[in-house]
Amino acid sequence: MHFFVILHAQRYSMNINEATWEYVRRHRADDVRKLALQGSHNPDVDLTLALQQIAGYQTARRKLPSWADTEGIIYPPHLNMEQCSSEQTARYKAGVAARLRVMITAGEGKDARRQESDGIFVDLTGGFGIDFYWMSHGFAERHYVEQDEALCAIAEQNFRTLGLSCSVSRSCASHFLISMKGRASTVYLDPARRNEYGGRTFGIADCTPNVLELLPMLVEKSDVIMLKLSPMLDWRKAVADLEGTAYVHEVHIVSVSNDCKELLVVLANAPSDGIRLYCVNDGDVFEVAFNAQTAARQPSRKLASGQTQELLGTAVEPTGFLYEPNASVMKAGCFAELEARYPVRQVAQNSHLFLSSVEIGDFPGRCFQIQAISSMNKREVNQKLTSMKSANISVRNFPMTVEQLRKKLKLKDGGDVYIFATTDDKGQHQLYICRKIS
Repeated sequence: MHFFVILHAQRYSMNINEATWEYVRRHRADDVRKLALQGSHNPDVDLTLALQQIAGYQTARRKLPSWADTEGIIYPPHLNMEQCSSEQTARYKAGVAARLRVMITAGEGKDARRQESDGIFVDLTGGFGIDFYWMSHGFAERHYVEQDEALCAIAEQNFRTLGLSCSVSRSCASHFLISMKGRASTVYLDPARRNEYGGRTFGIADCTPNVLELLPMLVEKSDVIMLKLSPMLDWRKAVADLEGTAYVHEVHIVSVSNDCKELLVVLANAPSDGIRLYCVNDGDVFEVAFNAQTAARQPSRKLASGQTQELLGTAVEPTGFLYEPNASVMKAGCFAELEARYPVRQVAQNSHLFLSSVEIGDFPGRCFQIQAISSMNKREVNQKLTSMKSANISVRNFPMTVEQLRKKLKLKDGGDVYIFATTDDKGQHQLYICRKIS
């Protein structure tokens, strides 16, 4: 099937001689700065390139363990290594892409245009190729597109090393889209979030390429568009910018080890009857459905008011539990959804900490057992913190910083005690003294 006018340019050479490889293998666990000062006594060693490979390998051990374990992988400069997705987030996106591909190819009553696009994956902003490598698995055709000549050369060589069959094209996203002669089942974009001066940008229109300008053509030439955005961007604003709910079907807020890493928006050329929001933290997923017409939340389970009050009746006692939502749920702002789905209530509207009289095994966040509750009265604080030398302190909706409160309480950092300083629904400052359960 003729699908693209492929825009292959003359290849950038990315050859590393054996002397340089040997230097990399011998020193890849060493301090790069010290190696740079020491230099190399072998004139055949390309020291600049060798140091780039050593630094890249050391980053990959943490961020891309599978690639770090593969001999012969070539690493790009530091900035590209820092900007690329981690293996964990790439694998998550690969799972989303696989699910959507199966839905498309298994759909009943498909027209000829959809049949033509089965199994074709296009990454229009290929970069180092981490997302492309993981997400393109399972597709019949794979097309990597990147306008940077050096990254194209590195990616092409790495894909060959990894045994991935694909086409590599040096082109900007818009030119490649215009050249497409068929349709793709899935198109992926991770726009560059830096301006011409190297400063960081977050808005969709401020990134390169500007997806808002490409959106009509993307919808016309693909069944599904997967768009990776900055974790700093509000997901509601992103949905509104992307034509509201007309094209947006899913939003994924992805965190790793409770650190929000990226916002993933899934669009399609079919009208959306609602948006599914996925709050992801490692293997923990909290899902909420939104009705397209009313934007009303559709929680999966709601407790009767009597049952809720019964479960929450003793929540503020020392035998109760305190719950802290994970970073993705916090980013999503799905606090009402948590109260609708679990037997919990917020300490206060702006505190974003939850109380319950029962232990909840699947709550999307951390669980603590409350040992004591104290006001900020000096006498009560001294009584409740008797003989305590250290604690992990967090503040939510509280007039002091962690450092200020730690100094006031005269506590060192660490230990197995957790203190949450917050403001309750009556405006009173409270300290929840807890032990972590999960």
